[in-house]
Amino acid sequence: MDVLRTPDERFENLADWPYAPRYTEIADADGTRLRVHHVDEGPRGQRPILLMHGEPSWAYLYRKVIADLVARGRRAVAPDLIGFGRSDKPAKRGDYTYERHVAWMSDWLVRNDLKDIVLFCQDWGGLIGLRLVAAFPERFAAVVVSNTGLPIGQGKTEGFEAWLNFSQNVPELPIGFILNGGTARDLSDAERAAYDAPFPDETYKEGARQFPALVPITPEHASIAENEAAWKVLERFDKPFLTAFSDADPITRGGDALFKARVPATQKSKHVTLKGGHFIQEDAPAEIAALLDELVASLPQPEAVA
Repeated sequence: MDVLRTPDERFENLADWPYAPRYTEIADADGTRLRVHHVDEGPRGQRPILLMHGEPSWAYLYRKVIADLVARGRRAVAPDLIGFGRSDKPAKRGDYTYERHVAWMSDWLVRNDLKDIVLFCQDWGGLIGLRLVAAFPERFAAVVVSNTGLPIGQGKTEGFEAWLNFSQNVPELPIGFILNGGTARDLSDAERAAYDAPFPDETYKEGARQFPALVPITPEHASIAENEAAWKVLERFDKPFLTAFSDADPITRGGDALFKARVPATQKSKHVTLKGGHFIQEDAPAEIAALLDELVASLPQPEAVA
């Protein structure tokens, strides 16, 4: 597997991004070593709040949430998925599969030995993050899902079809433009530039190109059986499970209903509807941080955290 690594200078002086990079080396099944980047801010003794991004963003999406949580005395951990942000980027589209992403992030989670986790996941952060919950339910204390799903061969919408066609056919994938289009507010030029930073040219975007095609929304897609198995674990998950979908996302709006129908733990949890677009972290960061702070405060104090 050929691997690209975005030069460090691409991440210098980004707007509202003072966070020191941390790296974990993992191994692909073929033996290739890959470097996963994450941010870890706040008191190490606190329960980790795991913030998982999706397509085509990176941990920068959570910059305001991280700052707010740290100001509240909480610990925020935000990784970059392989192919995004400061994490390594396999050079061929065929190197990216759903199951590989789950395996990569499972390896990262175990190597960092995170426990008693409160997960907030959006977009592909949910498709992968919820698989982590299913694989390691004992490591998670609570889950918040936002603008995401866990498809099992259905769920194709007109909005997603438009996104799929655009992402697969546009000559140059305009990352900052996409992020701006998925928010209710206009991003500044500096913010758009920060989203473009991980991708010096199109060769670095193979993961971003491939992700939309991997969403298992038809019976012909891979990973349906694995997601079905994950749903069975989530149906037995007995810890807090909250939904925090936005009111103006054409792709996932209303997706909270499926979680409320299939995950019994949702019946004991508080749910919110946030005002904003698909990238709700840009539109409602204070509300997300307050929700997570309140959730952590409501949980039993763990004996020890990593």
